[in-house]
Amino acid sequence: MKAVWFHIDAESEMIEAAEYYESRQKDLGKRFLESVRSLLHQIRINPGIFKTVNNNIHLAKTSIFPYGIIYREKENSLEILAVMHLKRKPGYWKSRTGK
Repeated sequence: MKAVWFHIDAESEMIEAAEYYESRQKDLGKRFLESVRSLLHQIRINPGIFKTVNNNIHLAKTSIFPYGIIYREKENSLEILAVMHLKRKPGYWKSRTGK
């Protein structure tokens, strides 16, 4: 399996979302992180199965929360560009692609 690298802003998004959910209900933030970890595991196993949104950039959606992981496959790794709420600012992560 390929290594996973988070864009610094994607990691911050994930942490902020977990903190928000935890502030709403005890252990909800933990369940959010477990959902993201599970999805990351699926991505690592078969990165090509999720919807392509732009060239080699993919979107994988969590099963419970309204969040998705925007990522791209590189030669030896997977780069997580965003852990995004699916109903807010849909294209904000594009500046993180370096293009």
